Amino acid sequence: MLNISQLESSLWEAADQLRANSKLNANEYSMPVLGLIFLRHATNRFNAVQAEIENSLPSRGGKKRPITKDDFKGKSAIFLPTEAQYDRILNLAENADIGKAINAAMKAIEDETEMLQGVLPKEYTSFEPDLLYNLVRIFDREELRKATSDVFGRIYEYFLNKFAMSGAQEGGEFFTPPSLVRTIVNMIEPDRGNVLDPACGSAGMFVQTGHFVENRGEDASAKITFYGQEKSDTNTRLARMNLAVHALEGIIRQGNTFYDRWEELLGQCDFVMSNPPFNVDGVSPEKVKTDPWLFTEKKIPGIAAKTKAVSNANYLWIQYFYSYLNQRGRAGFVMASSASDAGYGEKEIREELIATQAVDMIVSIGTNFFYTKPLPCTLWFFDNGKPAERQDKVLMIDARNVYRVVTRKIRDFSEEQLQNITAIAWLYRGQQERYLGLVREYLNKTL
Repeated sequence: MLNISQLESSLWEAADQLRANSKLNANEYSMPVLGLIFLRHATNRFNAVQAEIENSLPSRGGKKRPITKDDFKGKSAIFLPTEAQYDRILNLAENADIGKAINAAMKAIEDETEMLQGVLPKEYTSFEPDLLYNLVRIFDREELRKATSDVFGRIYEYFLNKFAMSGAQEGGEFFTPPSLVRTIVNMIEPDRGNVLDPACGSAGMFVQTGHFVENRGEDASAKITFYGQEKSDTNTRLARMNLAVHALEGIIRQGNTFYDRWEELLGQCDFVMSNPPFNVDGVSPEKVKTDPWLFTEKKIPGIAAKTKAVSNANYLWIQYFYSYLNQRGRAGFVMASSASDAGYGEKEIREELIATQAVDMIVSIGTNFFYTKPLPCTLWFFDNGKPAERQDKVLMIDARNVYRVVTRKIRDFSEEQLQNITAIAWLYRGQQERYLGLVREYLNKTL
């Protein structure tokens, strides 16, 4: 039986050892390595689907027609031209320019796949040939040649996680720790319709939503349309690659959420989930002051005297999250702890938010959950579909002293801690049977 955790750590150790012996830093190294994981997975999926298609093709005179790109539609696989297949790169002649060959493979995939155009890394000629050859071999282990999509998804997430810890691409901006994402997913239960993340980073919210739906025995791509927006070009590329690795479909566009609203989605989303940048202080008040989707009377919490810009954009984000929801929509997002009790204009906006009766839960999280900053945070939850008996209630959970120590600088939730926090929300919603089911599960494990 495949030990995925052992495989993940073994692959990371081998790949990181190569980087340590090169002149590349983590930032230069991360995207190309993620690109090779993507290429290995895409080749595995292509080979499996190709075999299925070949078996299903009708035969005439003992011959079957050649497979075409159209045969791959609806098969959760990317059509790979010959030059883009991992095995071809692996078997290049010793004197071949491997960096040029991998760049050509990535370009060939982009030409065949609209969602990935301009997305895949093509910086491989800057790598030393020996380093590239060794990297290609690392991701050609026997376990990986036979690995399924979910295994590759886990490996991709694991490498994203490790690159975030190492500071590649300012990890806090593209990667939200899985514990926080899973808490949000567990609380709002995104299982259908339009799901939006207007600061989507590497699309971790979407991937965990996919896991949540699949664990229910359903197809996430059939039930959900993912919409993501990102200001950074690198993060936009990471998000599209991440969706492709997990066989999820979505629209990821590049844009600044403060100025580039997704007009057709306003008031139309079943779920909004996000980890926006905290305490942004450079938003132009002139560009947002007439925005009708800043729905509170105060709209802008405050303007800095020195810069004449919005002094803190946390409550711009919060208003946007609410405004994207439909009449029964739910939202879950990470927010700076200071937003929960901030004064002045932020207090006025908070009062108006509470008056909507959509504020459902707030969970306080302790320090060291983020990889690049030790600050505490809170998780906020909106629910436009709250029943009458909960209209005037907000569940407050203090989880600051609930954590598992991963390293001296990093904490997370254990599986049990995550389940227990979720169970509090079940009880708050009157879902006693789900709580009792968890208790029975614990008893059975103990026995």
